[in-house]
Amino acid sequence: MLATLRNRNFALLWFGGLISMAGDWMLFIALPLYVYQLTNSTLATSLMFMASTLPRILLGSVAGVFVDRWERRRTMVITNLLLALSILPLFFVRSVETLWIVYLVSFVQSSLGQFFGPAENAFLPTLVGEEHLLTANSLNSLNNDLARLIGPVMGGFAGGLVGLSGIALIDAATYVIAAVLIALITVTSQPEREKVVHASARASWLAVWQEWLAGLRIIKHHRILATLLVMVAISSVGEGIFSVLFVIFVNEVLGGGALEFGWIMSGQAVGGLTGGVVIAALGSRLRVRPARLLGWSAIIFGLIDLLIFNLPVYIPSLALVIGLIALVGLPGAAFGTSFMTLLQTSVSDEFRGRLFGTINTSSALLRFAGMVLAGTLGNVVGIVPVLNIQGFGYVVVGFMALFFLRSVRLPARASEVAVAE
Repeated sequence: MLATLRNRNFALLWFGGLISMAGDWMLFIALPLYVYQLTNSTLATSLMFMASTLPRILLGSVAGVFVDRWERRRTMVITNLLLALSILPLFFVRSVETLWIVYLVSFVQSSLGQFFGPAENAFLPTLVGEEHLLTANSLNSLNNDLARLIGPVMGGFAGGLVGLSGIALIDAATYVIAAVLIALITVTSQPEREKVVHASARASWLAVWQEWLAGLRIIKHHRILATLLVMVAISSVGEGIFSVLFVIFVNEVLGGGALEFGWIMSGQAVGGLTGGVVIAALGSRLRVRPARLLGWSAIIFGLIDLLIFNLPVYIPSLALVIGLIALVGLPGAAFGTSFMTLLQTSVSDEFRGRLFGTINTSSALLRFAGMVLAGTLGNVVGIVPVLNIQGFGYVVVGFMALFFLRSVRLPARASEVAVAE
């Protein structure tokens, strides 16, 4: 690990990513809370999240077409600079009448991000070589978790000191610093022109949906995959609800602001890191079937979520919520690990790409639906009752796994997969 970090070019990319992602998490803490406090509307808050989610659905795969035509280092530098510029209009947000600027900035920021991610992932093997690629990817994963741990606390403090405009300026500065660090990398990565497939963006966009439909045909004829897709649908709607309403929950139920929300999000990061380490350490020793682990972890996850949402109504304690949201990291890690294992082992290698493409696209669409649901019902039904949909959803998902997947044994045979022609 240290040998990889001593690679100057990789270290520049790694530190640049850490700095810019920490800035992103600062804004993530401040912006939704600012929108809600300005409007007192769950719909207005959900529109911000919807604006940032839509580019992932529309551009997530299509952006790779252009990344494969451009020099990757230059793409990342230019993208970071454009991200820095695109965030500056937040300086002009002062009232409900200028709230459209927040939605536009969220959409543009997310759209630009769809180009940066594929460029970085394609550039990484050029920097470290195949022998260090696994370590480099692990360090990048650690990078994300560190930013998630540091950024919310910084955002909470900065929100109270300098306000939204100050945080926007800090986030813009992190993008500029990241651009400078990446520009200092001495390696370039230009795809070989004869190997680049010059597909049009329109053709690529259509291909994404064709692959999605192909994946649905695979799932339709496979009981295990069909069950997993329904589980994805239920949990994704809940995650979309949570992403919109939890910040409002902190404000309305706990009486907290950006600082308190930052502490809670950092507690969630600590829980996720701890859960990942525990599951990784115990993975080879666990004798439980993945389907059983999936079921019980989902049930425990959902029950802890219900405690997080409902206990503070009677005991409004910030420490209690931080403790519970850190605790939920263990079943969360177990859920994610067992779910991925079942997906990977339920089909043969030739179908996995289409399967994951379908799962990812379906998840994004249903998260979007959850955000719509949160925005329309939050003010009508109440924050806590709508948030409870997520907790109950995970409990339902858990019982589905225990009942419908109880006979699953791994590894699954490729012959079990039926493909509709």
